Amino acid sequence: METILMIIKLLGGLAMFLYGMEIMGDGLKQSSGNTLKNVLGKLTQNALLGVLTGALVTAVIQSSTATIVLTVGLIGAGILNLRQAVSIVLGANIGTTVTAQIIRLMDIESSGDSILTFFKPDTLAPIALIIGIICVMFIKRESSKNVGMIALGFGILFMGLLAMTDAVEPLSSSQAFADALSHFSDMPVLGIFMGLVLTVIVQSSSAMVGILQALSSTGAMTFELVYPIIMGINLGTCVTTAIVCSIGSSKDAKRTGVVHIVFNTIGTIVFMIVMTILRRVGFMPDLWTGVVDSGTIADFQTIFNLATAVVLLPFTGLLVKIACAIVKDDSDEKAERKKYPELAALDTKLMITPPLALAEVNKIAINMAQIAQENVELSMQQFEKYDSDRAKRIYSLEEKLDCFTDKADNYLIELSGHIKNAVDKRYNNMLMQCISDIERIGDYATNFDELAKKKADTDVSFSEVAVKEFSIINDAVSEILRLTIEAMTDENDYVARRIEPLEEVIDDMVLLLKNRHRDRLCEGICSVNGGLIFLDVLTYLERAADQCSSIAMLLLGKNNEEISQNHHLYMQELHSSADQSYLAEQENRRAQYLVPLKNM
Repeated sequence: METILMIIKLLGGLAMFLYGMEIMGDGLKQSSGNTLKNVLGKLTQNALLGVLTGALVTAVIQSSTATIVLTVGLIGAGILNLRQAVSIVLGANIGTTVTAQIIRLMDIESSGDSILTFFKPDTLAPIALIIGIICVMFIKRESSKNVGMIALGFGILFMGLLAMTDAVEPLSSSQAFADALSHFSDMPVLGIFMGLVLTVIVQSSSAMVGILQALSSTGAMTFELVYPIIMGINLGTCVTTAIVCSIGSSKDAKRTGVVHIVFNTIGTIVFMIVMTILRRVGFMPDLWTGVVDSGTIADFQTIFNLATAVVLLPFTGLLVKIACAIVKDDSDEKAERKKYPELAALDTKLMITPPLALAEVNKIAINMAQIAQENVELSMQQFEKYDSDRAKRIYSLEEKLDCFTDKADNYLIELSGHIKNAVDKRYNNMLMQCISDIERIGDYATNFDELAKKKADTDVSFSEVAVKEFSIINDAVSEILRLTIEAMTDENDYVARRIEPLEEVIDDMVLLLKNRHRDRLCEGICSVNGGLIFLDVLTYLERAADQCSSIAMLLLGKNNEEISQNHHLYMQELHSSADQSYLAEQENRRAQYLVPLKNM
């Protein structure tokens, strides 16, 4: 019965440890945001910086597997290449040792009145939990919530560790436990295998090292028993990573998982040979049978991973060649990915860090806006002289736009389940609506082409005045499309605010031109067929400008919750207010486009 209770307590402590790591990592990832992508993208230009970057990012998000999976996503997005990914993998193994170094705080010894008492886990854990709950429940700022999640995770992690330590305390006087450990001490390969299997089951190398550190409190763990298990733990974590990397990924992504396995396998073999030689020649004889504590375990894991990375760093090129030899190029890559390589950026592996995934969707949205702009320009040229080859180009781009819309929408819907803070939720909703608006602009371009074809097939011509009017309003719509893309690309609120005044002027232009054109129809200056086509063109131009205005409101609402919740109210207040910058911009646009129309 005691054994069953001990196992329950141990597993309960492990559950708390894993959950603490999970929410601490989530808090760190949410607070780091786009910084992770910038760090990984810019600081991996040489192998040494890549290693340091991998170690830093892993230390931040508390998971080598998460770092490598994130790296795989960035490969798919085209931000990293395979050689850069290899250096990050080397560094990730170093970064994962930070957790063990934090856990060594268990070894702190202090008198009750010493300042060191506050750094002991049984004191530090409650303090972290108190800070965390205050930040989460009583301080409403998003940044404070992230800090609170980090503190809560840290506290829960240590509470789980303390629970595991208490659970295994009876093992210190268990002869059966001591006898079992002696078998592993005599067979290092068995220790490696045990570490590998348990890590694959638990799916966390940090948790397994934490269990070892908790067991060290029994006083029954010797160095000769521990070091093979730590090597096995490192092998176990790369198996998990390789499985994740192989699911629905590009060839380079799969090669990254292979590199992780090859790197850790070579490191384990080399280190095991070195350790065996050192023991045979009598190096530090007291070390092997000496009892280890949590600090010794943390130090050996750090030395093992650091030494392996240093030794294999000069051979990153060779690791790349080995991975390419194992995972060969396949000519049967998906046709859609070949046709639209931009979609490779929408990798589900990036969803472990939602700000990165959102940034990639934003790039797709900007690309879509540029496609829609090009299509509008091409379709408007069709009214001058209809060209069937140009029409094929228009419908090819429209097909691309529809494909991008479907993929981005589905990606954002799936991503929404991974988002945990209000800012990213607003960003996700903004992109979803923005993509819908862009897709509609693309639809209007095909409407223009259909009208132009109808005009050419019926041999209809616009009057000389209508052609001049057409040119001026076309310039205005081209300008509002350009401003929209600039505001999206630069995330510039000033540019976004310039869109609505121009949209108002375009509405006035369309009203003026429709009234004028109806007068020309009544006077017989324009044909009925030509007049109807011209009026339809004006309607679609006005709608395209409306979509640009909608996108501008979405961009402004990204970082402003009031605008995001009710941008219609914001627009009403803007139109009815005496905002000088709005009025000045509107007056400039009237002088640029509306006045020349009135003076014609």
